[in-house]
Amino acid sequence: MAMVSIKDVAARAGVSPGTVSNVLNKPAKVATATRERVEAAIRELGFVRHGSASTLRAGHSRTIGLSVIDIGNPFFTEVAAGVEDVASELGYAVILGNSAGSPGKEERNLGVLAEQRVRGVLITPSGEDPARLDRLRERGISVVLVDHPAHRPDQCAVAVDDVAGGRAAVAHLLARGGHGGGPSGGHGGGHSVAYVTGPLTIRQCAERRRGAAEALVAAGLDPGSLRVAEAAAMTARAGEQAAAELMADGLPEAVFCANDLLALGVLRALLRAGVRVPDDVALMGYDDIDFAAASAVSLSSMRQPTYQLGRIATELLLDECDNPDEHAHQHIMFQPELVARESTQ
Repeated sequence: MAMVSIKDVAARAGVSPGTVSNVLNKPAKVATATRERVEAAIRELGFVRHGSASTLRAGHSRTIGLSVIDIGNPFFTEVAAGVEDVASELGYAVILGNSAGSPGKEERNLGVLAEQRVRGVLITPSGEDPARLDRLRERGISVVLVDHPAHRPDQCAVAVDDVAGGRAAVAHLLARGGHGGGPSGGHGGGHSVAYVTGPLTIRQCAERRRGAAEALVAAGLDPGSLRVAEAAAMTARAGEQAAAELMADGLPEAVFCANDLLALGVLRALLRAGVRVPDDVALMGYDDIDFAAASAVSLSSMRQPTYQLGRIATELLLDECDNPDEHAHQHIMFQPELVARESTQ
């Protein structure tokens, strides 16, 4: 039985082969009625695109890459869902890479994506060195930054204002007023605040710390009084370990965590030690993952539009891939939203 070709589909649908190609590769450019007629012909004839052949002709595949720094964090899982949904709608597949915050691993992952001739790459970079991304662009691979601002006009980026988020989180904690610092005795008076964070080499962690310090200044307090517990990872276990350190030095009045996983670990350690949250220590997370509202004491958090980050970044990437001459680079910055729950009320 002869293999069905694009010309066969075009004849059945009453369109040109070029229109069939557009339905397969750039469906958004085809009128709905025409696209549906072509898709019906594809189904009726059982046409299957020869993926490897089209890749060789075009010099790339119908795939994009997504590189994140911690796939174990529900934040990135939700971002990935937004990416995959848009990619699927437009006929693309997604190859996922997890750098685990390692520039070396990220470099290797990007090399694999380039070898696969992906159309473009969405990336939350593990560092600030632009050389790895420049090498992708030199190979004709479009790049969009996700959860990271752009520092140059010739690339797209979708991010959240982490300085504003850190500032709002600590301002919320300070607005609760003095509670005496807990049963172990406060450290630094009625407005003692601790910041539990992952490595400060991670941009998000550093910027949330900066926002926290700005909130202290706005309240007339010394930004140097912010107690910083820097963990090696942004996990619940790391949060438990950080909480143990805080309790050993004397509990602060409030704890702000760089993400919800750290906050959930801190919460677990505090409750195990008999510390009342929020009566003895108020606790604030960041990201507003699903587990935040479902924890033993529902967690206050800074909500980020995670799914929307993934969707919009993918739309920008594929627009750049498909319309390079008309594409306008955009730098989109969302504002986080404070969600107050039991842990600070």
